[in-house]
Amino acid sequence: MHEATDSPNTLGPPTGPVPRDGPGPVAAPPITLPPLVDQHSHGTVDGELGVGSFETHLAAAAGSGAAPAGTTFFDSWTGLAVRRWCPPLLGMEPHCAPVSYLARRRELGAYRAARLLLRGAGIGTFLLESGARDDLSTAEELAATADGAVHEVVRLEPLAEQVADTSGTVDAFIGNTAEALYAAAQHATAFAMGIAFCDELPPDPREVRRAAARWLALTVRPARDRAPDPALAQHLLWSAVATGLPVQLHCADPQSLVGFLRATAGFGTDLVLLPDRPHHRRAAQLAAAFPHVYADAGPRPGETLGEAPFGKLLFSTGARGLPELYVTASRLFGQAMARLADEWVGEEICTRAEAQRIAGLVAAGTARRVYRLDAAGSA
Repeated sequence: MHEATDSPNTLGPPTGPVPRDGPGPVAAPPITLPPLVDQHSHGTVDGELGVGSFETHLAAAAGSGAAPAGTTFFDSWTGLAVRRWCPPLLGMEPHCAPVSYLARRRELGAYRAARLLLRGAGIGTFLLESGARDDLSTAEELAATADGAVHEVVRLEPLAEQVADTSGTVDAFIGNTAEALYAAAQHATAFAMGIAFCDELPPDPREVRRAAARWLALTVRPARDRAPDPALAQHLLWSAVATGLPVQLHCADPQSLVGFLRATAGFGTDLVLLPDRPHHRRAAQLAAAFPHVYADAGPRPGETLGEAPFGKLLFSTGARGLPELYVTASRLFGQAMARLADEWVGEEICTRAEAQRIAGLVAAGTARRVYRLDAAGSA
């Protein structure tokens, strides 16, 4: 059995003397991150997972469908990361065969394996997006399994779907939506929405009513086919901004939101961009351009940290389904920050103490400030 010896949030080279011929300097102390704040995730699935279902979740994490016959998603960047970082948390050697890892997972049981993985990920606080799927862990369940603080991020689309299911008229829907947003703002840490474009002004109320009428007429269809049309989506977004809570914007390319970002400056509401790859660098540039805009640091923080003030970028896993995805995202982030710190210190761009402070901002400090976590309640 393999026994991990390093703290999950201790990064960089080990301390101690550097082997040399004769006296030499002592190695620099490693960068140590605080418990991470994961600003965006979806929770984990319950129950045992076979090879097929596990690979289905790996494929979803890579944004792909099923693996072609004769191939496996363990042969992917995410699959390699799972095999490197997760087996030691379950008492196995790194890089063990996938079948051996999954057998160990079943031996421990799904709940115990999830506990070991989540508690070994180095994440102390989770911002959990709620409402999208019923088969994922709730905030209370994730808090118990991970032994961490969990704060709810309310997704606007499913909130509107729930209101639509109980609103028979357009007037009722408009009024009930406003009430639901107000009620959610009393306990949520933030709102979230997927949005491709938003105008610089709130939509005309008449167009919102027409859009609501069209949407309500589709209530007999499955919820996945009932995404609100642009006018209604923009109404929901502007209404969320009016609450004053931070709003996460899931956007493939944030460039299309520049007008909206400009228009909301001075409202007192922070906006956090969660772009798709490869648009994290552009999101960081927009965070630098607007005081109330922040951005996800992305999978390559070395790129985004070169585009925005360090206090405008935040870590997230984006994990959904597998507890392993929390582990791999946090470990890869830690490695990236350690390499960046060593590079900057080696080139005398900053001191190691400054590198430590910068890493702490991206890992947790900025999220605690933006989402007001020190004053907020948690699950």
